[in-house]
Amino acid sequence: MKMKYLIATTAYLFVSLSALAQSALPKILDLQARAQVEEEILEERIQTLLPDLMERSGIDLWLLISREYNEDPVLKTLLPPTWLSARRTTMLVMYHPEGADLVECLAVARYDVGSVFKKAWNPEEEPNQWKRLAEIIAERDPEQIGINTSEHFAQADGLAHTDYLHLIDALSTSQAKKVTSAEKLAISWLETRTEREVVLYEHITRIAHHIIAEGFSEKVIHPGITTTEDVVWWYRNRVNELGLDTWFHPTVDVQRADVENVASQRSFSKRPDKQVIMPGDLVHVDFGITYLDMNTDTQENAYILKPGETEAPTYLRQAHQTALHLMDILTDNFKVGRTGNEILLAAIDEAKAEGIKPTIYTHPIGYYGHGSGPTIGLWDQQGGVPVKGDYPMYANTAYSIELNAAVFIPEWNKEVRMMVEEDAFFDGKTVRYLDGRQKELFLIPRQRVNEVVEY
Repeated sequence: MKMKYLIATTAYLFVSLSALAQSALPKILDLQARAQVEEEILEERIQTLLPDLMERSGIDLWLLISREYNEDPVLKTLLPPTWLSARRTTMLVMYHPEGADLVECLAVARYDVGSVFKKAWNPEEEPNQWKRLAEIIAERDPEQIGINTSEHFAQADGLAHTDYLHLIDALSTSQAKKVTSAEKLAISWLETRTEREVVLYEHITRIAHHIIAEGFSEKVIHPGITTTEDVVWWYRNRVNELGLDTWFHPTVDVQRADVENVASQRSFSKRPDKQVIMPGDLVHVDFGITYLDMNTDTQENAYILKPGETEAPTYLRQAHQTALHLMDILTDNFKVGRTGNEILLAAIDEAKAEGIKPTIYTHPIGYYGHGSGPTIGLWDQQGGVPVKGDYPMYANTAYSIELNAAVFIPEWNKEVRMMVEEDAFFDGKTVRYLDGRQKELFLIPRQRVNEVVEY
């Protein structure tokens, strides 16, 4: 006679064997392996991206100058990975005459700067480094000498005033007249990704997602004891344990039915107050890592189950789906040549026509978390962003699709601000999330299933 026994298993409700196989932490390279990959990526970018970007900008000689510990944000992306800063005064010259296939890369230094920039200064022959720089420029006689100065894009404004004065003093009058801002070239260098970088970016984003899921579990959160600040520091410590960096201090906050809780009205200029996480809370995290010279920026949400609950309330799941739909409305408006402001205003109009209450603050991402490129709204500038929002969108660029949908919850008699953010890549035609996006709220604790096993 067969008997049936009800056995509680450790399998999660939504987890299949294939998903379990994928849940291991993605591989993280040691420092030596990272340096090799970063060097390869830099060489590839110089060879395959830079010629077209210089031609597009109209600048045939690009000059970057920085002193140690006062590095130009662009120059930092061109230094070899074994250099943690510039050395003395570091001068890099990139020359691309019309019709050339490759960019000539020189270092006005005593030594090569990595494998890309070749030594072009012998102090025994010419002791004055600035004079040698002027000679190199005169020998090539460029049409335009691009320097990193910009009123509005900070990452394209890396030439220090003192270095600018030395440069102008070293150049002849005719050369000095050719000096111009390399703003567009600097931005395009920072924002454009190669095919290999996109593959790596998928892996990096997967690591970030894994860390978020780990933090949004009963491994970290004990309702009634754990505070939002405890979770923030768990994330910081976990990133450190893994040998990674984070480019901003994480944020963890809660929204709940309590009418005294006004988290949905919090200004983003103020960090949320520390709160004990309780059953029934909607918990939100804003988190990012830095790895292989690229950054992530992700916001995801979890629900703390009350006793007897096996899933989040329908109204919260629907609010989450509304935010995901708002993301779709936004990315459907991505078009090459369209400005950040045009994309923003079109998406807001469409969302409001569908009865959604949107706030959109999407930004480029890559070498820097808040990268250069078209700004698509700021949380406090929903009518458009002057200058930065007027920059056009280009293909092969990455963005943090960041926004929130404010949804009134009758059961709570209040508005919930469903905040979401996922990293995505735009190939010029379509937008693809680098490691997908959170389709369902995390549940804490994860739910187990019951199986009937026959003997």
